[in-house]
Amino acid sequence: MAPKLLALSSLSSICPFPIPNSSPSNLNIYKFHTPKPTLIFCKSTEPQTISESEPEGYGAAAPTRGDIYLQRQQVVAASSLVLVTTKKKKKKKDNIFKISNLAPCCYGCGAPLHTSEEDAPGYVDQETYDLKKKHHQLRKILCGRCRLLSHGHMITAVGGNGGYSGGKQFVTAEELREKLSHVRHEKALIVKLVDIVDFNGSFLARVRDLAGANPIILVITKVDLLPKDTDLNCVGDWVVEATMKKKLNVLSVHLTSSKSLVGISGVVSEIQKEKKGRDVYILGSANVGKSAFINALLNTMSYKDPVAASARKYKPIQSAVPGTTLGPIPIDAFLGGEKLYDTPGVHLHHRQAAVIHAEDLPTLAPQSRLRGQVFPSSGQNLDSQIANRMRSSGLSGLSIFWGGLVRIDVLKVLPETCLTFYGPKALQIHVVPTEEADEFYQKELGVLLTPPTGKEKADDWMGLETKRHLQIKYEDIERPTCDVAISGLGWFSVVPVNKSAGISNPVSEVAAGELTFIVHVPKPVEIFVRSPMPVGKAGGQWYDYRELTEEELEVRPKWFF
Repeated sequence: MAPKLLALSSLSSICPFPIPNSSPSNLNIYKFHTPKPTLIFCKSTEPQTISESEPEGYGAAAPTRGDIYLQRQQVVAASSLVLVTTKKKKKKKDNIFKISNLAPCCYGCGAPLHTSEEDAPGYVDQETYDLKKKHHQLRKILCGRCRLLSHGHMITAVGGNGGYSGGKQFVTAEELREKLSHVRHEKALIVKLVDIVDFNGSFLARVRDLAGANPIILVITKVDLLPKDTDLNCVGDWVVEATMKKKLNVLSVHLTSSKSLVGISGVVSEIQKEKKGRDVYILGSANVGKSAFINALLNTMSYKDPVAASARKYKPIQSAVPGTTLGPIPIDAFLGGEKLYDTPGVHLHHRQAAVIHAEDLPTLAPQSRLRGQVFPSSGQNLDSQIANRMRSSGLSGLSIFWGGLVRIDVLKVLPETCLTFYGPKALQIHVVPTEEADEFYQKELGVLLTPPTGKEKADDWMGLETKRHLQIKYEDIERPTCDVAISGLGWFSVVPVNKSAGISNPVSEVAAGELTFIVHVPKPVEIFVRSPMPVGKAGGQWYDYRELTEEELEVRPKWFF
C-alpha cells in the first residue's frame, strides 16, 4: 500500500515534542498501514528511500527517551564504581601518611600542641590554648620550649640511636625518621642541605630512602665559614666531584650562606623553575641549618612574592640545639598554592654531637670564619723536650690531641710533614710523646682536654674507643695529600712537606712515599679519608680541574654561587 503524505499542521496533535522549522521540501513523513499501525518520523536533507532488501514496514526504531535515560544511569553507575575504588586506594595512603597533619602543631618546631606536660615540646597553657582555639588560630601558636630556645636555652628532646644525652628525651631519632617516610610517596621537589664544615658527616648518602625518585637540588650551607680568600670556583668543582663519586644524581649544586644570603637567590630561581606544581621539602641532617636556610629563603622571596612576605611572620625557630624541629612544618610560601616544608633533621649516630653532653653542643658549632691551625708551626710554645724531638724527626712518635674528642698517633711521616686543623676554635691542640699519651688523657680530660667540660662529665665519658689505622700514599710532596674528616667536628689536611715549618733536613729528592697514622675517636663516630678541599688562598693555587668527557658533561650537575 502506498504511503500517504501528512500535512505539517496535523502533526502538532500527535507529536509530543516541538518540530524544528522545516519546509515540506526537505521533510518527508510517511505513514505505513501494518497490522499494528506505527508512526515513524524521519528528518533528512535529501529525499529518503526505503531499502528494497527489508520487508515493507520494518526497520531500526530510534531509542525512546526512556531508553536514553536508562543508558545514562548505567554510565553514571559504572563511573561512580570506578571512582569509589580509586578513592579507597587514596584514603589508605592518606590515613597512613597524613594523619599527623590533622592535629594543630607549634609553628616553631612542628610538635603537636597540648596542655598536659609543661616540660614537653608543644606545651601551651590552657588559657592561651582555649583563646586561640576560639578564634581558629591554633596554627599560630609558639610552644613554651620554642620560646626558651629563642632566648638561647639548650633544651634537647631527642633520644635513641642518634639522640642526645642530658635533659628529658620526649621523642626518639627513629620516630623522627618515621615522620619523613611519607616523602618518598609524594610528588615533591627535594632540597637537600649539606654543611660544608661537616661535608661527609652531614651528606646523607642514603637520601634516596627518604626522597624516593623525586628530583633533588643540592644546597651547600655555611660557605661563609670557609677560610679567607677561598676560591669558591674550586670549592664548587670539588663538591660536584665528591657528589658524582657518591653516584647521587642531582639537578644542580648551590653554594650558599643563610647568614649573608650568598647564593640564596639562585636557589629561589631553581626552585621556581623545577617545582612545577609540587610541594618543596627541605631535607638534611640535624643542625645542618634547615630553619636558618628557610628564613633566608623567605626573606629573599618576600621582595617579589607577597605570600612569602606574610609567611615570614610565623617562621621556624633557629637554635644551636640539634633536634629543634620535631615535626614537618608546612609553610605557605608560593603564589601557586604549593607548600614549603621544614622537616625534622635526620639524627645520625656517627656524629660527634650524638656523644657529647648537651651543654657542650655549642662548642662544636663554629661561629666565625675558620682559620687553619698548622701544626707544627714556628709560633707555637712547646715543651723543650718535644721541640728538640720535632727538630730531629718531625712529628713521628708524637700524639696530637684535638680537644678531648680526637687523638692522632703519628707513626711514620717525613720530617717536614705538617697537619692543618679546620674546626671549632674552642678545641685546643695539645701534643705529647705517644708513650705518655694514655696517662696524659686520663689526667687532663675535662681540664685541658675539652669537651667534655668538667671532671663530673669526664667521669661519665666513654673515652676514645674507636681506632683507625691510616696508610696514606703521596705523590706530590708540596700539596696536601688528603683530608681526614671527623664526622660532626671538622677535618685536618695532611701536607707531606711544609717548607715554612723550619725543619732543616731537606727531603726534596723524595718524590713519593707513605705516611702512617692511628686516629682515635669515640665509638660511634666515623672517620672519612677524602681528597683535599681547596680552601684558603693556597687551595686555589694547587687545585687542578679534571678534564671531562662529553658523556660526563651531560650528566654532571652544574653548580652556582
